[in-house]
Amino acid sequence: MKNSIAKGFIRTKVNLLILAVIGFSCSEKSETQDPESEAQIVYDTPKPTKDTPEGMAWIPGGEFTMGTNEADAYAAEKPAVRLKVEGFWMDTHEVTNAEFAEFVEQTGYVTMAERPVEWEELKKQLPPGTPKPDDSLLVPGSLVFTPPASQVPLQDISLWWTWVNGASWRHPEGPDSNLDGRENHPVVHIAYDDAVAFAEWVGKRLPTEIEWEFAARGGMNGKRFAWGDELTPNGQYLANTFQGNFPNENTAMDGFVGTSPVKSFAPNTFGLYDMIGNVWELTSDWFDALKYARLAGEAPKLDAGMNPCYNPDNPFAKERVIKGGSYLCAANYCVNYRPSARQGQAYDSGTSNVGFRLVKDPENKNLTLK
Repeated sequence: MKNSIAKGFIRTKVNLLILAVIGFSCSEKSETQDPESEAQIVYDTPKPTKDTPEGMAWIPGGEFTMGTNEADAYAAEKPAVRLKVEGFWMDTHEVTNAEFAEFVEQTGYVTMAERPVEWEELKKQLPPGTPKPDDSLLVPGSLVFTPPASQVPLQDISLWWTWVNGASWRHPEGPDSNLDGRENHPVVHIAYDDAVAFAEWVGKRLPTEIEWEFAARGGMNGKRFAWGDELTPNGQYLANTFQGNFPNENTAMDGFVGTSPVKSFAPNTFGLYDMIGNVWELTSDWFDALKYARLAGEAPKLDAGMNPCYNPDNPFAKERVIKGGSYLCAANYCVNYRPSARQGQAYDSGTSNVGFRLVKDPENKNLTLK
């Protein structure tokens, strides 16, 4: 098994990304309710008196429970910790293709997926001594979800993720695809640096993981989902996720097979759309699988001087936290459509189910552990 993975690293970047970007947190999970107490969220930052920034909602900040003690949650989500966050503005929806297209038109920006793969950067995320692939393999492209024709073993995610040369935000499925009819869908195939460049252009920033989870919970503390303890209350689908038999059969009971237009589902109590499902959302935090354990004093502090992130499944990983799950999260495989769910995303790469939204500060704030 290890030899086959090593050979895959050499053949193409796809296997690195599958191992380090997608594979960490997705595995077969059942759905059980979080037994933690539902402590109240205490809001402590009044809404600024100035005009509301266009397309943004005020998140009041306060004290809340981050993470979960749910028995069947992924280890990286545990334990639940009590945190405080100050108020901030947040985009009501994910950045769309139309919005990103305007940015590119005005600035001439070229995304990471549209650039040749830089071997010097890639090898930092590989085991020492990994031979350099042929230059013909280090071409622009990205990971695309490609559903198999029939059921396949859920342990081998390379069976539904494919590195496609020429795939990018402009061409989500590859060179022969385009954005016609998807102008109002969230932009995908976005790497961390791409999101930061867009944020600087509009005078905003990526949210921290703490800010993102506080906002996604919408005032509901200790609930399994962003809207309560049932995935589909009264049979109603409240987010764009995967129904059916993952990865080959999506019954689209929620109305969508891939990404959906932003605002296709009702907003949470803060007025935010699609915080769960549709696409994973980038945050500014480095991924640390033991982050909550460290905050709770159950694990030693991370030596950020050596590697700012920690992924036990890939010691060479350099990943940022993504939150919210996507249209590929399914009950029989990857139940990441929950506010506490989190995983790492290679900082220099995107996929066909990762996007972002931004936040804006009214004033300086700090984050503390109670």
